[in-house]
Amino acid sequence: MLAERFLTNTVKTIAGNRLSMKPTDERFFPDPEPNTRYMLYMHVPFCERLCPYCSFNRYPFRADIAKPYYESMRKEMLLLAKQGYDIESIYVGGGTPTVDINELCETLDLARDTWDIKEVASETNPNHLTQPWLDKLHGRVQRLSVGVQSFDDDLLRQMDRYEKYGSGQEIMERIAEALPYFESLNVDMIFNFPTQTEDMLISDIEHIVECGARQTTFSPLYVSNATANKMAKTLGAMDYNREFRFYKLLDGILTGGDRPFFRRDTIWTFNRLNDEGEDDHALLIDEYQTAYDAYPAIGSGSITHLNGALYVNQFSLRDYSAAVDEGRMAIMGKSVLSKRDLMRYSFLVNLYKLRLDKQAFKREFGVSVEAGLPAEMAFMRLNGSFATDDACELSLTERGRYLTLVMYRQFLSGMNNLRDQARAQLTGIEHELLFGDGTPA
Repeated sequence: MLAERFLTNTVKTIAGNRLSMKPTDERFFPDPEPNTRYMLYMHVPFCERLCPYCSFNRYPFRADIAKPYYESMRKEMLLLAKQGYDIESIYVGGGTPTVDINELCETLDLARDTWDIKEVASETNPNHLTQPWLDKLHGRVQRLSVGVQSFDDDLLRQMDRYEKYGSGQEIMERIAEALPYFESLNVDMIFNFPTQTEDMLISDIEHIVECGARQTTFSPLYVSNATANKMAKTLGAMDYNREFRFYKLLDGILTGGDRPFFRRDTIWTFNRLNDEGEDDHALLIDEYQTAYDAYPAIGSGSITHLNGALYVNQFSLRDYSAAVDEGRMAIMGKSVLSKRDLMRYSFLVNLYKLRLDKQAFKREFGVSVEAGLPAEMAFMRLNGSFATDDACELSLTERGRYLTLVMYRQFLSGMNNLRDQARAQLTGIEHELLFGDGTPA
């Protein structure tokens, strides 16, 4: 699709130019806004093995390294509380947040002792949908997102996940065991793997329908510059020409027909419907970037979004802990967003959530979306993207949903490249652990 290629290249160029980390001597995040409750993102950068397509800060797990890391993250959390931040919810990402379950539980318990936390969401991997993880997470984590990626055994082998996490059938059995322990279990899937066929994708969708999970995300495969070569060697070269076809296929099966299985909540998030075709449970979107406009983030390699800027924490575990031990945040760099950048971000995130409130946009930025983003609006209108386009709102056609998916995919890829800039400064053994073969030292 010509529009997809144009949009991919355009957003890639904009993200490359705008998401650029600059050094900063700031020792703390900006002070919190009065009477505001925030979401806190915590980053746990440890995995038993490293996936070839992942660009997040992650290291091969070693207990002797993880324990002092968690201690540092708890200190950083208390620094945030001392600064006056009021946290109402927590999202723990990684890495694999549950890789050291006792340290994770101690950290979450401290957070609940520090703030009035209404909800905790965490990521995990399929091998942790067993005991003792389930009992320890029960009550501490309300929403669990398990990174399955695919139920196809051949794809799991290509991703080096089959031996780590089991076959597709074993993962299905673990999901069934885990369902009663959480208010919501999200199954995180990826589509458009280089070797994935339509039949393989349909099989994955059928597994999602059968597994009973309340929520699923089907995101397209995207990478950063640093992981592109390794991914190509293990999974094959990317083919974006079939991405739209695959997206229409999964969206149609999940949400189409007289009795759809799921309701579309974002471009690639779907909530299960009951037998009467109704959504009998209220779920937040399982992506913290879209659930909150601004948020602080702690942990090595985390990225904070506050006051129109992105703050990048140290990717080096040594430098991260050293900064926290000095009684300050471990900020290594900052990317300041212009008003136009923030308008683009708002435009993208709201379309990703399927609706843009034009009046809210004007109240926030002082101009209409047409005046603030004339080129973006012209492109989307020219390509038949809007099902509703009146004085009040924008909503999306099927084509518009796909073009928004392309924009969001490239924005996330741009965020990965921001992480690459931080990762490139690593030296010595930390550099080797990330760019070697991914096995524990």
